[in-house]
Amino acid sequence: MRLARPRLAVRAAILHDDRLLMVNAWPGKGSDLWCLPGGGVEPGQSLPENLARELAEETGLSITVGAPILVNEFHDPASGFHQVELHFRATLAPGRDITLADPHGVVNRFRWVTRHELATLRHKPDSLAEAVWGHAAALYDPLERIVP
Repeated sequence: MRLARPRLAVRAAILHDDRLLMVNAWPGKGSDLWCLPGGGVEPGQSLPENLARELAEETGLSITVGAPILVNEFHDPASGFHQVELHFRATLAPGRDITLADPHGVVNRFRWVTRHELATLRHKPDSLAEAVWGHAAALYDPLERIVP
């Protein structure tokens, strides 16, 4: 098997009333795995610009991108897929509701979760709660095996 070049992605940690915005990003609701909203980086745009664009495309939300809180990478040994993700704090612009309109049809549902609810939800990366609610500097998650 030939390994692919790692894909670079950005994700937004948005807290509202101490609840974190999570999305399911599996086409056709094919998995119960949840993650932060975001997506792939396009050349010629900064990481925050890419993140703001991805959130607007997938959720209809306008955000202000803050500091990075987590660098995570994962892979799927079966396919060779390898992704590096940079997670940023983000805040919502006032007056916008979530409208799931992902042009690729991948993001199919969302939910706001407390830290306790996140612990009961199957999600990636594993260190997400610590990165979002902890008080440490940005974290680095070593290479994780992707969970289908």
